[in-house]
Amino acid sequence: MQGQTVTIREANENDLEAIIALFADDPLGGHGDTSDPQALPDYRAAFHKIAASLNETLYLAELDGEVVGTFQTMVTRTLTARGSSSMIIEAVQTRADMRGRGIGAAMIGFAIDKARRDGMRLVQLTSNAVRKDAHRFYERLGFIPSHIGFKMKLK
Repeated sequence: MQGQTVTIREANENDLEAIIALFADDPLGGHGDTSDPQALPDYRAAFHKIAASLNETLYLAELDGEVVGTFQTMVTRTLTARGSSSMIIEAVQTRADMRGRGIGAAMIGFAIDKARRDGMRLVQLTSNAVRKDAHRFYERLGFIPSHIGFKMKLK
């Protein structure tokens, strides 16, 4: 990315189709994401719920005005650790042809800096078990695989 700067900002509804395209182009995600226009109302409804939430934020990364990545943050508070707050980073996606250019590191660095400014106790994320390259990436950024996650699909 010589001479190019990644810009990270909150996503707006006009960004929705570009963000959906990132997810739809992911062969490993297994979420059934699609750019099919018939699915757009589902994505739009989800976007509005995220935008209305006080604890969730959807971001995107731009390079030369093009959407090249996205991620979402959620803030959660628990009674453990004296009622501290934590940031969860979810749905991290970099456009396939842009990987290896520092975009993912810029997005995660942005989230970590925000968590620090907001006084969070920790930042955590999960990564699909098949994403070995992503695991190495997160470890290079300082994340430690300290827990085992469990999921139960309901639909």
